[in-house]
Amino acid sequence: MAAYDYLVVGSGLYGAVFARQATDAGKKVLVIDRRPNVAGNVYTEKIEGINVHKYGAHIFHTNNREVWDYVGRFATFNRFTNSPVANYHGELYSLPFNMYTFNRMWGVVTPEEAAEKIEEQRREAGITEPRNLEEQAISLVGTDIYEKLVKGYTEKQWGRPCSELPSFIIKRLPVRLTFDNNYFNALYQGIPVGGYTRMVERMLEGIEVRLGVDYLKEQDELRALADKVVYTGAIDAYFDYKLGPLEYRSVRFETEVLDKPNFQGNAAVNYTDRETPWTRIIEHKWFEFGKDEEGHDLPKTVISREYSSEWKPGDEPYYPVNDEKNGKLYQEYRALADKEEGIIFGGRLGEYKYYDMDAVIASALDMARKELG
Repeated sequence: MAAYDYLVVGSGLYGAVFARQATDAGKKVLVIDRRPNVAGNVYTEKIEGINVHKYGAHIFHTNNREVWDYVGRFATFNRFTNSPVANYHGELYSLPFNMYTFNRMWGVVTPEEAAEKIEEQRREAGITEPRNLEEQAISLVGTDIYEKLVKGYTEKQWGRPCSELPSFIIKRLPVRLTFDNNYFNALYQGIPVGGYTRMVERMLEGIEVRLGVDYLKEQDELRALADKVVYTGAIDAYFDYKLGPLEYRSVRFETEVLDKPNFQGNAAVNYTDRETPWTRIIEHKWFEFGKDEEGHDLPKTVISREYSSEWKPGDEPYYPVNDEKNGKLYQEYRALADKEEGIIFGGRLGEYKYYDMDAVIASALDMARKELG
């Protein structure tokens, strides 16, 4: 008999949620992770009293009440609202695109004037049915905003011309004819007090966790430990890339501690020109209003510059490149996965899908319901 009912590979949100649900249902669970810490890409580490998002900014937002109640079992969330700023060669604009943005760009004052300006620029561009990201963006916000605030940032992010990227990437772009700087406009949003690592540690309380264990290097031995495996790593890596590697975008971070209380006055500033090599700078303390858990002002600050790059084996895969070619290759891997007995593929890498955090949690809860009844 196997020692465990489930072996969960990966201690990120999908793995932690599934492990919690299975354990609460009376199953014996082992969680492993190749990193030296739990929490996957939502891992936060404390530097100078600041919870630093080591693998990029994670701002929790959802309209799903079940998910919000679920995470509330493991953390208290603050009221952080994501209101990033765009920096184009020193010109600062509000994000998401709203009346503050339109006023700064064109001097318009009323929503009617802003709508007319966008429509005028769309007509001039001759776009009726957008065929790519560039045309989709111009049809949503006009040529001026596309050129200053979308084009350079997006091409740095994806490493491809906007004219070669699919339009759906930007279809959810928030465009508002109101003075509303709330990027997500979600019913529930915030940052867990004490950081995401603490939240995930609470999810995994009472569950056996082994860190620094690489499933793919010890597969035969580990597979024998459990009746079923929940695998949240990259699906193409699981099959040793035998159909060829899926494409991802990766991100490199340069993090530094500054001996000053305030660097940029906002959690996120996007650098939208093509010439600045980084895509954005995160100032982590502003996710928690510049204070420690006792409410004291923090004398130092920590910033991270983010550089987007093409993924290669050995890099951390962040964003699946969900174009037609990769979608087709994923379906071929999916067909192989469906033939694997006793293996559940889940999460962003296991399903080759860009998931927001709430969608990852909802997916794990759904899979737990199917599995555990």
